[in-house]
Amino acid sequence: MFREMRRSDRQCTKDQAITILEKCEYGVLSTVSQDGYPYGVPLSYVFKDSQVYFHSATTGHKLEHIESNPKVSFCVVGDKQTLPEKFSTSYESVIVFGQASEVVGEEKKAALLELVAKYSPDYLEKGKQYIENSGDKTTVIKITVEQITGKVRPQ
Repeated sequence: MFREMRRSDRQCTKDQAITILEKCEYGVLSTVSQDGYPYGVPLSYVFKDSQVYFHSATTGHKLEHIESNPKVSFCVVGDKQTLPEKFSTSYESVIVFGQASEVVGEEKKAALLELVAKYSPDYLEKGKQYIENSGDKTTVIKITVEQITGKVRPQ
């Protein structure tokens, strides 16, 4: 179903890819519109229980696209450094392919709390209150991972 990586000499293990995914702060979600146009949007996320979770407004392009076609990809780029003398770059990156779906109830609350813990760790109690007061104004999407691959090019 998924192609093999062309530069398999740079492919990292699944555990290494997960470590990269866990440490990165932002990624790009790619969807396809009903008209067939690709759409990539940067967003904050959390990787928990082998799933990618992110929050969203309750309407918008990405939600419309996911509703019509839940197949998505999600990409992060970790440590990177330009190597001008080699006309290259050292980097680490991960691409996830999966099915996106909205989560509700306790799973939604847990995902929002994980986002607070990742991005605002010094404000957990305030974050819990924020989730209670404003959680209904937020959509949470889970990407059920079907494939995860990582690439690393050292210096």
